[in-house]
Amino acid sequence: MCVFVFTSWSIAAVGNAAQDVIKEVRRQYKEHPEILMGEVPPNYKQCVEIVARAGLREMIKPGLLAVLTPFIVGLSFKYLGIFQQKELLGAKVICSFLMFSTCTGILMALFLNNAGGAWDNAKKFIESGECGGKGSDTHKAAVTGDTVGDPCKDTAGPSIHILIKLFATITLVLAPLFID
Repeated sequence: MCVFVFTSWSIAAVGNAAQDVIKEVRRQYKEHPEILMGEVPPNYKQCVEIVARAGLREMIKPGLLAVLTPFIVGLSFKYLGIFQQKELLGAKVICSFLMFSTCTGILMALFLNNAGGAWDNAKKFIESGECGGKGSDTHKAAVTGDTVGDPCKDTAGPSIHILIKLFATITLVLAPLFID
């Protein structure tokens, strides 16, 4: 479950950052309509700053999930095991958690990377003149697909690899806490 929650939070983070950039671009166009005519350059620096801040702000929740989940799972089941007189329950559960989150994470990352790439390539294929080319309804659908695919292949897919590494590292470091 953690992999799927992490993925949804990662994709939502991209959407939230994009909304912040859209608001800034609209503000700049409203204050300086000359931007549309090329007479005044837009303030790119402000948009880059918004994206950088949003990236840091939006990844707090997924980061805490990655760091705290092994700790909570391991200790919770350790004490449940003590209560049930099964000394190694915490260690067994955290090993299972690590194994299944790794398997699920690898499959999810592969899916997201490949699906995002397929949506991107479909748009490029249509823009090359196939299936109606630019401006067609097919192209409009492909642009929508690419808008969904970009966060999948550029954010969620690669960050799941980091999630897997964090789960493994934190579990390894905290392993002595999970054994009675």
